[in-house]
Amino acid sequence: MKVIFIEYPKCSTCQKAKKWLENNKIEYTDRHILEETPTREELKNWIEKSQYDIKKFFNTSGLKYKELKLKEKLSKMNDEEKVELLSSDGMLIKRPLLITDDRILIGFKEKEWEELLK
Repeated sequence: MKVIFIEYPKCSTCQKAKKWLENNKIEYTDRHILEETPTREELKNWIEKSQYDIKKFFNTSGLKYKELKLKEKLSKMNDEEKVELLSSDGMLIKRPLLITDDRILIGFKEKEWEELLK
């Protein structure tokens, strides 16, 4: 199974998730969310595949989210505009993201990751 781990290295949750992957000897491709911000196409694909609401992909506790006042604005935007916004800045995307061929996990919940990867 191909595993892509998308992280922001300074994020403590990402660090915890990465340590978990390494401790469990899971091979993965590491991707820095700012250096390689997910593209519009990738995000569309992941959102569709994940079956999560697009809002789940937003880092609602991030400074950028608050700065842009997205809490008020998101409800007035269509999905295309939301994807465009997410692809414009990696800091708007909730992390870490774990991408496999058929599943997408957002954030780090050890039990979820264990079920998927073991």
